[in-house]
Amino acid sequence: MGTTVSLRASDGHQLNAYLAEPKGSPRGGIVIGMEMYGVNGYLKTVCDKYAVSGYCAIAPALFDRTEPDLVLPYDTNGMRRGKEISHKVDYGEVLNDVTAAAEYIRSAGKTAISGYCFGGTITWLAACRCQFDAAIAYYGSNMCDFPDEEVRCPMISHVGDLDTAVPPGDVEMFKDRQPKVNWFIYKGVRHGFDSHVRPERYNIAASVLAWERSQAFLAKNIG
Repeated sequence: MGTTVSLRASDGHQLNAYLAEPKGSPRGGIVIGMEMYGVNGYLKTVCDKYAVSGYCAIAPALFDRTEPDLVLPYDTNGMRRGKEISHKVDYGEVLNDVTAAAEYIRSAGKTAISGYCFGGTITWLAACRCQFDAAIAYYGSNMCDFPDEEVRCPMISHVGDLDTAVPPGDVEMFKDRQPKVNWFIYKGVRHGFDSHVRPERYNIAASVLAWERSQAFLAKNIG
């Protein structure tokens, strides 16, 4: 459904992105922040799903500065490599890449950002440091490491209560420090619950409910 496009960040860095466009006039735009596994099949289906809902969706390859077009498998080696890269990235550079993606789809209207795992952390930082109209984080792995940022747009966050990357204690601390962020907590649900390609983690009930809540949030804040 989508296509690969080339972006240029403000510092001259070129990166690829997956773009999915709706039929007819878009309701708005949304930047999709990837997991640490790259812009893979799962993330492309997320973009396609948003396009079907009327949004212009774009997923920038946020590891392109380290290794262009890197896609990692959902296994022990892929997890190890993904963590290695995500822990070493320069967040300022990544936010430049996110901004380049937002600018690419700016003609679609108001623009939101939504990210998963590593991309959830980027979503939080982008909501605080960049210009977005709304933000949706799915289990942002390290977002609770930044509880003192100042959020600039409406934001919601989805997480399971069995998530070991974003444990309940960290969530409660973050909620106390950031009361403007609305958290949805799903009982009996693990990290990565939205990923239908990972049956050991996927929870269809939580995934559907999070999608419905995200759609209502976007309808209110984007159009």
